[in-house]
Amino acid sequence: MAHVRYKQEEELEFWNQFRKGDENAFSNLYQSYVHILYQYCSQFTLDKPLIKDCIHDLFVELWRNKSTIGDTTSVRFYLMASIKRKLVRHINAFQKNTSNEDIPVEYWQINTPSHESEVISDEEYDTTSQYLSTALERLPKRQREAIYLKFYMNMSNHEIAELMKINIQSVYNLVFGALTNMKRHMSLDKITM
Repeated sequence: MAHVRYKQEEELEFWNQFRKGDENAFSNLYQSYVHILYQYCSQFTLDKPLIKDCIHDLFVELWRNKSTIGDTTSVRFYLMASIKRKLVRHINAFQKNTSNEDIPVEYWQINTPSHESEVISDEEYDTTSQYLSTALERLPKRQREAIYLKFYMNMSNHEIAELMKINIQSVYNLVFGALTNMKRHMSLDKITM
C-alpha cells in the first residue's frame, strides 16, 4: 500500500469530515498516517505487534469517539501525541507487571531505519549511513527522539517542545547536544574503522 501525503489544509478538511462520520475522510487520514505513526513508534520499541496494536486501537478509538473529538490545528501533532501516550501506557503497564529480567530486549532498543539506504546503493553513502545510524543508536533516548522529530518528521521546535512536554530551550539543548554527540561518535567511528 502506497504511503499517501496530503497538504495540511486537506488533512484538516478530512479531519472535520471524519468527525461528521465520513468514512472516506477517515480512510484518507489512516492511509496518510499509518506509516508515519509506525515509524515514530519504532523510535521507542522494536515490538512490531505492539506498535501495530496501538495504531489499530488509536484509529478504532478515533472512529468510535468521532462525534466528541475536538477540532485541531495540526492532524499530525494530534495523532503523534495520541500514539505516543498510548504506546507509553502499554509499555509502562507491561513493565509494571514484569520484572526487568523478563522484559524482552525490544522494549529497550531504538530502531532508526534509513529509507535512503534502501534506495541508494552507493558505497560511500552506505558507509556514511552506517556511521550515522551508529551515532543515532548511541544517543540518549530524549536526544534521539528530538532528532527524529526535528529531521525525520520536520516538526518545528515549538511542536517538539509541546510533544515532548519540555520548554523550547530544552529542545534547542537536546538537538544541539545530539548533533554534538553524533559528530563526536561519527569521528571516532571513522578513526577506529
